[in-house]
Amino acid sequence: MSHRLVFGASGYIGSHLVPYLLARGLPVRATSRNIEVIAGRGWDDALLAEADALRPETLDDVLQDVDIAYYLVHSMAAGKDFPQLDATAARNFADAATRQGVKRIVYLGGLVPDSPKSTHLRSRQETGDILRAGTVPVTEIRAGMIIGPGSAAWEVIRDLVNHLPVMITPRWVFSRSTPIALSNLLHYLADAPLLEQTAGEIYDAGGPDVLTYEQIMRQYAELTGKHPRIIPVSVLTPRLSSYWLRLVTSVPTNIARALIDGLSQDVIANDDRLIQLIPQKLLGFREAATEALEADRQHAVPARWVEGSIACREFRPEYAFYAKQAGDSAVSSASANALWRAICRIGSDGDFFYAGWLWWLRRVLDWVVGGPSFRRNRRHPDELRVGDAVDAWRVIAIQPDERLTMLMEMKAPGAGVLEFSIAESDGGRRVAVTAYFHPAGVWGLLYWYALLPFHAFIFRGITRVIAKRAESSRAAT
Repeated sequence: MSHRLVFGASGYIGSHLVPYLLARGLPVRATSRNIEVIAGRGWDDALLAEADALRPETLDDVLQDVDIAYYLVHSMAAGKDFPQLDATAARNFADAATRQGVKRIVYLGGLVPDSPKSTHLRSRQETGDILRAGTVPVTEIRAGMIIGPGSAAWEVIRDLVNHLPVMITPRWVFSRSTPIALSNLLHYLADAPLLEQTAGEIYDAGGPDVLTYEQIMRQYAELTGKHPRIIPVSVLTPRLSSYWLRLVTSVPTNIARALIDGLSQDVIANDDRLIQLIPQKLLGFREAATEALEADRQHAVPARWVEGSIACREFRPEYAFYAKQAGDSAVSSASANALWRAICRIGSDGDFFYAGWLWWLRRVLDWVVGGPSFRRNRRHPDELRVGDAVDAWRVIAIQPDERLTMLMEMKAPGAGVLEFSIAESDGGRRVAVTAYFHPAGVWGLLYWYALLPFHAFIFRGITRVIAKRAESSRAAT
């Protein structure tokens, strides 16, 4: 049986395209560089596999018995060298698709202005060119800003409006775009490869509205009851504003920087051939934004922590989709089980491993404002299960000897998750602790940055105490 391969299923579009195709009753094979990332998504009817376009030896197996392959990967998060990585990945994929007899590659690129200045947009264009240089016919769909929960450009807009009552913005707020609803784009992606005439073609995909980013921010603000003051200034170039965004948004820095670099030019879909071939009602920005907000509210409780999970944001869509993160790790010679037993004693008799006075102070502050700290006892001193309360935390996921995930229930201007993990490492096992925080507005950002130095101090100590306790318990037995 031939499958549709979603290559890059853990990414933003891939994580929505897989269930969209499954809902149509289509056989789907979904891949990610790390299969654990997609294993908890609930895609029971999909075949899951691990593959990396930068590791050519992993490609042939996942492309076997595939008619249509969606190429949805990019390396923006890798930093300034991402264009070279993207080019290498595309060549590897095109070669493997030829060897396995794939009938069509569908590539999601980005709208490209005349003479693009952005490294990001040029790289997306080059990736399409490299895929087309192979023998497998390619259908490239170029989209601009995608309106849907988790879309990096959409989340930048949301964070700016939600976090800043006053915005001093660069000139790019007057650049124009044709934002497209996620649902419209998924429809195009699903149907385009079914048409013979789309082979070897490049199509623009955009919504019906041509808007500046200032208009987009103002319309989103109206939908959410915000009233930001937007003050454009000429001194803030796209590059300078990308550094500023690191402070005020939770979108990963490298991705935000690559996106912002492309905002100095208009990116408008001028091609209407796709809507002629695949008729559908294109949503205007307000309709698309309303749909995105509702989709955010409907996200299910995850099997473990997932970026943007509404359940991990206290079911508050106004909280930042992407999380600020802080953590540390240590390598231990103890077994995974010994480390796990040490981790599972967190909170027993008020013991949080390290800097107990800081934990006590934070718990006192939570208790004063009516939070659950000091008001709840552990069910068992050594064992944990999903649903257990640990002081002001709630266990939401457990993978014995691997991972413990707890949702923060303290009073705070945002939502948090604390996660402990154990993994094999050179020289033993690596135990790590990571805090994820979804800030709520400017107070949430200030709260996060105020605690950041303490997090660095505490987490370094916690991982080393866990490692030592696990090693001591092994020696005692």
